[in-house]
Amino acid sequence: MNTIIKLARRNIWRNKRRTFISAAAIMFAVFFAIAMASVNKGIFDHMEQGMVKSFMGFAQIHSNGFWEDQTLDNAFIYDESIKKLPSKYKEVQDLVPRLESFALASFKEGTKGVLVAGIDPDKENGLTKLKDKITQGEYFSNQDSTVIIAEGLADYLSVKIGDTLTLISSGYHGATAGDNYIIKGLVKFGSPELNNQMVYLPLATAQEFYAADGLVTTLVVDTDRPNKIHQTVAKLRKNLGETYEVMSYEQLIPDLIQARQMKEAGQTFMKFILYIIITFGIFGTILMMIKERQYEFGVLTAIGLKRWQLSLVVWLETVFIGFFGVLLGILISLPLVIGLNTNPVELTGDAAAAYIEMGIEPYIIASTAPELFYNQAIIVFFLVTILGFYPLLKISKLKPVEAMRN
Repeated sequence: MNTIIKLARRNIWRNKRRTFISAAAIMFAVFFAIAMASVNKGIFDHMEQGMVKSFMGFAQIHSNGFWEDQTLDNAFIYDESIKKLPSKYKEVQDLVPRLESFALASFKEGTKGVLVAGIDPDKENGLTKLKDKITQGEYFSNQDSTVIIAEGLADYLSVKIGDTLTLISSGYHGATAGDNYIIKGLVKFGSPELNNQMVYLPLATAQEFYAADGLVTTLVVDTDRPNKIHQTVAKLRKNLGETYEVMSYEQLIPDLIQARQMKEAGQTFMKFILYIIITFGIFGTILMMIKERQYEFGVLTAIGLKRWQLSLVVWLETVFIGFFGVLLGILISLPLVIGLNTNPVELTGDAAAAYIEMGIEPYIIASTAPELFYNQAIIVFFLVTILGFYPLLKISKLKPVEAMRN
């Protein structure tokens, strides 16, 4: 076996030009496949993580029907039985309460519709690290009656730290809600959607503003086992019954998940074309080897080399060339992928506007997930294995005398 491997290894360098042409075709196809998959995964992973870790969480609990009709009338009492739920599940670290509703924010002549979230400052910071996202001003406490607003909203209304923001809305059971709050801090989100509309109030202040004493609309599930979130959601649904709805993040951001699936479907088609290129590159190498080396094959079989051994030599040569091309493709893609991962490229103009319209931060960022790289080796090995049957077929029909004459 060692002799066959050595023979195959030496044979690929007998015709260096053929080897490099075949390897180059595979190299460029692998490079484009990795680059395309890495950028696509990086952009959507960045967006999902921004939405999930910055605001949505991996799962949420509401009263039944709230997600379809997000009004304060569908709020529920945040009582002791709810507060004790985390102690029943080892995968649930905490349940983070929020009172979420909409309001009209105003400063001087500027107005904008906003999403108001009444939060427990300590619990919220434990979940989303909101305090770390403060770019100006300070984080508030439970006792404050101030607001923290997103940077994009601050720019739109032309407000700064210390200005007074007016909020007007409809409270619980139609009560009139309106008050003025001093802006204590500005926060920046990766998601353009959140960055342009978020207003935070301490939970008690929000409950007073909306006349919703003791009520919350959302409990965000804080977990240290996000990979088991679907099992956790199933357990919570069973425990809470039909009074509440428990939703995973895929249900909370379906538009983003659908956009990702559509993008991946288009990418699959492009990958299919690239792998056709790889297939023809490998097959062309096999054809050239068989055609150019008929005399050699005839001599080898005539002196007693078994046909299966000769087929194995040709197959190993193809494998070596294939993995040489894959290795080169991975090596030349690494600088691009790592560079875009550590230093994302910010888009401008129409491209940036298109990304923002889809709710995606206008950056080109790449993923460095290991499977993006080793999947290429697996696929090429599969292609080589399938194509390896062709020389096996040709060698099985080889007639040594005719081969040597040709």
